[in-house]
Amino acid sequence: MNAHRRQLIALAHPVYLSLLASVASGIINTVWVSRLGGAAVAAVAVATNTENVLLGIALVFASGTTVLVAHARGARDPAAVRAAVRGGWALCAVVTPVVAAGGFLLREPLAGLVLGGGDPAAVRLATAYFALSLPGTAVFFVQQLVDGILKGAGDTRTPLRLALLANGLILVCDPVLIHLHGVAGAAASTVLCRAAALALGLRALRRTALLRTAARTRPAAPLAAALRRTLATGLPMSADFTVRQGGALVLVAIVARVGVTAVAAYSIAYKVLYLATMAFYSVRQAAAIHTAHTRGSGGDARRDIGRQAVLVAGTAALTAATLFAVAAPWIMAAFGAGDEVARQGVLLLRCIGPYLLLMACFIALGGVFEGSGGAPALLRVTLLGTAVQLPLAYALSGLGLPGVCLALALAMAVQCAAVATLLRRARRQEETGVSFARVA
Repeated sequence: MNAHRRQLIALAHPVYLSLLASVASGIINTVWVSRLGGAAVAAVAVATNTENVLLGIALVFASGTTVLVAHARGARDPAAVRAAVRGGWALCAVVTPVVAAGGFLLREPLAGLVLGGGDPAAVRLATAYFALSLPGTAVFFVQQLVDGILKGAGDTRTPLRLALLANGLILVCDPVLIHLHGVAGAAASTVLCRAAALALGLRALRRTALLRTAARTRPAAPLAAALRRTLATGLPMSADFTVRQGGALVLVAIVARVGVTAVAAYSIAYKVLYLATMAFYSVRQAAAIHTAHTRGSGGDARRDIGRQAVLVAGTAALTAATLFAVAAPWIMAAFGAGDEVARQGVLLLRCIGPYLLLMACFIALGGVFEGSGGAPALLRVTLLGTAVQLPLAYALSGLGLPGVCLALALAMAVQCAAVATLLRRARRQEETGVSFARVA
């Protein structure tokens, strides 16, 4: 097996399992809260979805630190490692209090906004959930940073263990705390269990040889400069994620034009697609780490890493598309979908294959861009793709869900073509040492 492919798989599969585990807490909460009635389910569902937005904020310091630590590790520069870690902690310390305190103070209007203010009972319950979950953002953010530092140091297994631990504890604590305190108990369970995992994560940092060596070294840059570098590195990655999440929300509104049944089918299928898309994002993280490490050591294997990343992610996409097409009726039946919802869901899962394959290629190559300083260029491509996707989806929604699938595939083809253009430019200028960021 190709050495780059072997390294990508070794880094990616713990990340994939960790991403799946991160989704589990919301599912577990929803399952237990469903016993409290529809208003409670709605409150927890929207509160859990709010965490996706918060994750976009956390990526500023978490992903930025991952890339900078991986680059410094490749250069075998403990002073740069320490500067990267200090910059991540400093940026986290600036952002976290603003989000945690601001979210707590604005919990009631935020609950009304995300629920549309239509159900007073649901708004009240969401406010109770936010009263604990938003201050608990501090735990969530620090855990994301700890994971980012460990990944940059080449350790993707420990974040997986921490995610499994947190969700295992949630599985045990949820029924007890929800029984005692209702919706607020669900929030308390999540925060407390994550805090337990975080304590072990902080211990893992202290036991990492690379970080112990760096801690004894004078940092390569002042704290303010390290903070700015983390921000400059992580902000485009955060913005890219946020743009995608925003586009996904608007797409739901477009699907609603097809009908309520289509929205239900799309919502179920979207959850199923996580099984595939998280594989793509795990390859992306692995490619970013491996690229940054390789470039830090003085090598330039972007072309080979990109080729192997596309091969790994593309294989996952082809496998997923085949499984979805064959097993679509059983998948929809497992979710208890009614006849019409099931029919449209099956149709969607059988039409989504081309989009998944194109998405896999684009997402995987994104890791090479991020690991080599080209995240701003990638963000511009994502903005272009979103600008194409939404009008196309609106125009083709008259064809039903197959039309939406076609729009997604066409928009992703545009993004792949844009990335291919950037790669060709970079290849022509490799001998002059021009980076992806400057090529774009």
